[in-house]
Amino acid sequence: MQRREFITLIGGAAAALPFTARAQQSAMPVIGFMSVGWPKDNEDLQAAFRQGVSETGYIEGQNVAIEYRWAESHDDRLPGLVADLVHRRVSVIAATTTQAALAAKGATATIPIVFETAGDPIKLGLVASLNRPGGNITGVTQLSSELVSKRLGLLHDLIPTATIIGLLVNPTDPRAESQTREMEEAAHALGLQIHVLNASTEGELNTAFAMLPQLRVGALLVGTGGLFSGRPERLAALAARQGMPAIYQYREFAAAGGLISYGTSHTDAYRQAGNYAGRILKGEKPADLPVLRPTKFELVINLKTAKTLGLNIPSGVLAIADEVIE
Repeated sequence: MQRREFITLIGGAAAALPFTARAQQSAMPVIGFMSVGWPKDNEDLQAAFRQGVSETGYIEGQNVAIEYRWAESHDDRLPGLVADLVHRRVSVIAATTTQAALAAKGATATIPIVFETAGDPIKLGLVASLNRPGGNITGVTQLSSELVSKRLGLLHDLIPTATIIGLLVNPTDPRAESQTREMEEAAHALGLQIHVLNASTEGELNTAFAMLPQLRVGALLVGTGGLFSGRPERLAALAARQGMPAIYQYREFAAAGGLISYGTSHTDAYRQAGNYAGRILKGEKPADLPVLRPTKFELVINLKTAKTLGLNIPSGVLAIADEVIE
């Protein structure tokens, strides 16, 4: 081989390498991950999701690609985000948060969908059955929004002198009505008065918390929803500014300075969703994968926050806590 021919051959091979790499990358299965939240506020949840995917042998960037879509607390962006993922023909859609799951279900009946929701997927219309979801959708439910009455009872045990309780909900969330109804029924049984505060944007969160003193609210229950679940530090700080004892759904809130939380593990729900996405990539069908439900609920109390608020936690409440943050 002459020197010129050799150089031409080597140069051509080098030029072909980027194309080959791109071809290999395009041949990877693609998971479309979408959420109503913000990427920076969900870094731990993204890591948990990737961990679940890796449990099935898929590593992001090596043999699977993940395309992330964030609505940044704007529900009206979700249809466009999921339409883009459908257009790109991703292998599976991971729809985390209830609004994202409903948008995904409405957009495709063929691409497999794995949802993560705090609500009841049957009541939400996501599946017909938990054990046999059927169709192209399955996922993980924490049943968190079904725990409103339990949280109210814990809050009442903790602060029995608080007779006016605030309930913070996102009116655009499909579970807001059922949460409010359950809260009102539980409050009536305990002889408590309820004030419902609505917030569907960042600005409305500020307004809602600023109204608490005017309404003479003695304690606050924060409802479920993507706008709230991705903002533990923000909500804990707003409650602290008002000197407001509050109960939340996830441990992350108590760890961020919230008074008390009761619910399931948020990160584990994302890990389970990632595991299901990986299993579907391996060939399992969503219709054959039962909706995963929580088996353990955790009560976490931030004792430091309690002292700051001047609260003396009853020994009976401390005794049943799974974790006390000091």
